[in-house]
Amino acid sequence: MGPGVGEESLDMLEERKKNVLDEIRAHFDGEILVDEREGHEGFLVAPDRLVAFATAARDELGYDYLSSVTGVDYLPDEKMEVVYHFFRSQGGPALVIKTQTPRGNPSVPSLVPVYPGADFQEREAWDLLGIRFEGHPNLKRILTWEGFYGHPLRKDWHEPYYEEDNKPFKSRWPEGDVIRIEDQIPFHKNVHYPEKFSAETWIPEGDAGLYAGLSRVPEKRSGNGQPLKTDQIVVNLGPQHPSTHGVFRMVVTLDGETIVDLQPVMGYLHRNHEKIAERNTYIMNMPFTDRLDYICSMSNNLGYALAVEKLMGIAVPERAEYIRVMMAELTRIVNHLWAIGFLLNDLGAFFTPALYAINERELVLDVFEAVSGSRMMCNYLRFGGLARDLPDGTFEVIKELVTNRLPRKVEELDLYITSNEIVRARGIGVGVLTREQALAYSAAGPVLRASGVAYDVRRADPYSIYDRFDFDIPVRNNGDVYDRYLIRIDEIWQSLRILEQVIRDIPQGEIQTGKSPYQVRVPRGDSYGRVENPKGELGFYVVSDGKPNPWRYHVRAPSFINLTAMGEMCKGQKIADVVAVLGSIDIVLGETDR
Repeated sequence: MGPGVGEESLDMLEERKKNVLDEIRAHFDGEILVDEREGHEGFLVAPDRLVAFATAARDELGYDYLSSVTGVDYLPDEKMEVVYHFFRSQGGPALVIKTQTPRGNPSVPSLVPVYPGADFQEREAWDLLGIRFEGHPNLKRILTWEGFYGHPLRKDWHEPYYEEDNKPFKSRWPEGDVIRIEDQIPFHKNVHYPEKFSAETWIPEGDAGLYAGLSRVPEKRSGNGQPLKTDQIVVNLGPQHPSTHGVFRMVVTLDGETIVDLQPVMGYLHRNHEKIAERNTYIMNMPFTDRLDYICSMSNNLGYALAVEKLMGIAVPERAEYIRVMMAELTRIVNHLWAIGFLLNDLGAFFTPALYAINERELVLDVFEAVSGSRMMCNYLRFGGLARDLPDGTFEVIKELVTNRLPRKVEELDLYITSNEIVRARGIGVGVLTREQALAYSAAGPVLRASGVAYDVRRADPYSIYDRFDFDIPVRNNGDVYDRYLIRIDEIWQSLRILEQVIRDIPQGEIQTGKSPYQVRVPRGDSYGRVENPKGELGFYVVSDGKPNPWRYHVRAPSFINLTAMGEMCKGQKIADVVAVLGSIDIVLGETDR
């Protein structure tokens, strides 16, 4: 039983929590309360003290990174809760702050003036739960359209297809009488329009507000002192565009070809992932996490497993921990190969570099298919271990990839791309995000580290058995498109370094604690499980009420949060640079929109 899962690590975790508790009490004695609900952690702060507390936590205690903002509907208690996870960029455990507000008119102060990275996350909580954030500069829906009926994550919100609150539905189990619920509703449509809505007279207010809110550029002056007349135009890129990496839209204000303002518009793939997950049983959600960032399903599984295992207090066998790390690092290589290949597409090298990168990715997907039965939707992890051990011959294939094939091919990519004059011209100095901006906007993963912040969850707050391995956290300092490319090359090398140690040290033994159950009972409480996914910190906030289905399931999606800073990256750039900047962020819309 390795550190990160056994009794020793639990003692260390409790000691770290105690240190945070003592520190907070010393600074804010009397202003905050410890959350003493069964199984819950963190502190309760009154809404009217929230901004002052957050400012002090940032400026006096060094919690300069706001990772996650989560809304929770406690319907039986008639209250809403907002949960904040703060971290120090130097590393360490979370500072968990919660504020509560009456459910009938939920309102809390916005933290955007203190932590700009709260922007999209607060809009999400408003959109899906109806929590108003007073002082937010642009509080409007973000994942649903402006005319959407109600706030769909509320516990009393029911869609037209509504059947029951929790699965398995009685119509399916135990009798097995399968029905199609859409056959029993009017018009067979899963649509609920607002009262007095008419499609014939409706004007999309969201777009009108969006365009009205775009900034106006001042007049330029020519060399003779006379005003230079320029046209300001608004251009929509997407949502149907081959280089938006999915159904994604950018509303760009241009002065000539120079970007004055840019606002991302998302939600076209939104399917209320979290509502579905709260109706599922815990184990049903394991394959459901595959559908978030579908390039990285193995490490998605790991983040969710960590959150639930923390609540359950179960250990993971030694061999299973090594295989988990093996699959997570192979996933990082897969993701970065894909990201580099398609960034080159975005820069105009249409598909030749991408095909070379995809060819190596396919070899890793062969491994995923061997161990899980699927190339992309792997559903491989289980609470307390894995679904199955490595099949015969798979270890040898992985060893050949890690020690021979992949290093040679990454060297080739590096050789052909890194010094290419077009890549350098299109990347250097383009889409710059400074160190201070990256932290303020809650950027994560390669986007954060390319801006000079050496923050990686595997080192900052180690999970699983990552504290056993010798590896570096690559950092670049210019924060531009080129550095975001370079950081991914660097990280592939570090993943190969970790994998070599896994291959050397992996033990024999069990891969599952006890029998893998079809149903689990999770004790009451809340937990936040997070991993350093290839695109950045992926977090799962889970609240259990002791029943078979999670009361709250929230995803801290790096593809979503990393877009918060995109407007800032693009200001002053040319319109041709937008696609390059977006490609360098590396998003997957299944995770962005959820």
